[in-house]
Amino acid sequence: MAEKRDLKRKKKRLKLRFGVDCPKRIAFTEDLSDCGVFVITGQPERPGTKLLMQITLPDEGEVIAHGRVQWAKKVPPNMIRVAQKCGMGVRFLSFESGEESYRKLIDELRH
Repeated sequence: MAEKRDLKRKKKRLKLRFGVDCPKRIAFTEDLSDCGVFVITGQPERPGTKLLMQITLPDEGEVIAHGRVQWAKKVPPNMIRVAQKCGMGVRFLSFESGEESYRKLIDELRH
């Protein structure tokens, strides 16, 4: 079976807030791509859920983006540290702000 996700992912841990109506839950990214992020969280939302995300960039800049959960893997709290890929993959739908800064970071990570 062919790999469906973007293979140009770059590992980068960034702080982010996310939520359905407002970004109130705190989490971190594990990897980034042009079209989405993987969010490390013990309480992922269900696939298909639309989220509002506030991502803090390394230069303290901020990205506000809307996304949709593509897949999620929930793990018991005592297993989060040892489990692989505990969280959710989120595909960007649109950016409210910070898109240019996000794209610049992705370009920097590639080189």
